[in-house]
Amino acid sequence: MDAADFDRWYDAAYPRIVGHLTALLGSRAEAQDCVQEAFIRAWDRRLDLEVEASRDAWVRTTAYRLGVSRWRRIKRGLDLGARGLRETTEATSLSDIRADLVAALRKIPEGQRQVVVLHYLADRTIAQIAAELGIAEGTVKARLHHARHALADLLTDTTTGAST
Repeated sequence: MDAADFDRWYDAAYPRIVGHLTALLGSRAEAQDCVQEAFIRAWDRRLDLEVEASRDAWVRTTAYRLGVSRWRRIKRGLDLGARGLRETTEATSLSDIRADLVAALRKIPEGQRQVVVLHYLADRTIAQIAAELGIAEGTVKARLHHARHALADLLTDTTTGAST
């Protein structure tokens, strides 16, 4: 892949992948940082990323792992008594419905959150998700099932609580 091809791919994929990661991480700024770093790493591997279908998956997975690593460092810092670390969110820039969804996604387990975002926001099939995450298709289906129920409960509580 030459520089022009990479630029076209970046221009098309960056906003979409930032959207996916925002839902996974809960912070648009954090998602943008992680996706940008993933694309920097992709530039170094551009010759290995010739198969177009795997490019987005590679960047999304790399960006997600970067986000998880950041979470772990922050948590470790908080556990050690570090001060001044705060999570910044941009929920105010999102619509109320989207903010509720992002908040609900934060409350479900990581594995469930991953499959929900990949399936519903990234439009990936069960088979594609299983291959990308390295898990069985049955596991993807089970996680989706549990996540839908958990999100339904969380979002119903949000809507019910708002009307009271």
